Amino acid sequence: MDFIEGEILYVDKPLHWTSFRVVRVIRAKLCQKLKIKKLKVGHAGTLDPLATGVMIICTGKKTKQIERLQSETKEYIANIRLGATTPSFDLETEIDAEYPTSHITRELIEEILFQFKGKIEQVPPLFSAVKVEGRRAYEFARKNEDIELKPKLLVIEDIKLIYYDLPDITLRVVCSKGTYIRALARDIGEALHSGAHLTGLTRTRVGEITLERCLKMEEIDKFLEENKMS
Repeated sequence: MDFIEGEILYVDKPLHWTSFRVVRVIRAKLCQKLKIKKLKVGHAGTLDPLATGVMIICTGKKTKQIERLQSETKEYIANIRLGATTPSFDLETEIDAEYPTSHITRELIEEILFQFKGKIEQVPPLFSAVKVEGRRAYEFARKNEDIELKPKLLVIEDIKLIYYDLPDITLRVVCSKGTYIRALARDIGEALHSGAHLTGLTRTRVGEITLERCLKMEEIDKFLEENKMS
């Protein structure tokens, strides 16, 4: 394998790791193995620290493919808790409000989910890397500064309820680039006249790359040992 010229790795991002940390660790391992000081390494699509799943890592000239890879359809398994909200729409921040869920049924959820299928407009989370006036939105959010984020046009190709046990539900979501599943949880909660926040997220597919094809981070060293490198 020629990582200097360019290769693509598929990695299962661990829980609590940032996407940057995955890139940094893989770059360090490759540089050590190749006995070089610098190597161009990037990833095609950020995952939040509290998410796991498919990350595509590109090296060398293959980093030119990042934009194309980022545009591929994504698939997620999302665990959502109804009846409560958090400022970040996930478990990064504490619950700030609670709402009733007694009116919610499986049939109501499935009816609401149908409304999210197709082209939708979504306002990104304040706790996100979206740029506003040259700064990341989360920089404003962490300082309690008010900003207005503009909605983005997205495509939800498929959304299905695969687990139901109030207040917890699990969804399978197939969507376009730029979709925030945390924001989707927020919007579903509002449509149900109840709050909601994400309690777990796994990206199971990017394009044709599934989770089963991904290396665990603890397998990287063995993988590099077993593959001839140049």
